[in-house]
Amino acid sequence: MQRTFFAMGAIFALVGVAAGAFGAHGLQGRIPAERLLTFETGARYQMYHAFAIMLVALAGARWQGTLIHSAAWLFAAGIVVFSGSLYALAFGAPRWFGAITPLGGLAFLCGWLVAALAVLRSQP
Repeated sequence: MQRTFFAMGAIFALVGVAAGAFGAHGLQGRIPAERLLTFETGARYQMYHAFAIMLVALAGARWQGTLIHSAAWLFAAGIVVFSGSLYALAFGAPRWFGAITPLGGLAFLCGWLVAALAVLRSQP
């Protein structure tokens, strides 16, 4: 599973770098500054949590179990929901679409909590 998670994190990071570059070079001047900032926030959190998935993949070699795997899946869900909804809003999705963004943030928070619990509950 560690290889899968590390590859997943790397792919999310690849897409995050591409999104960041697209936002900086392709969207500037084409969308309002407020929506560009929203897009950049999505790319930034995607990168943070892509690295978190990769970190969990490495940690999974030491602290095995379903909790550490759950943390990676929660980070992935957070990227899709949080960053995905921010990207959609930046491209003009209806404002009500922003109501799902906090669910992605909650997935990120739960991922960090579950990662901590995985380490604390593991055997030394």
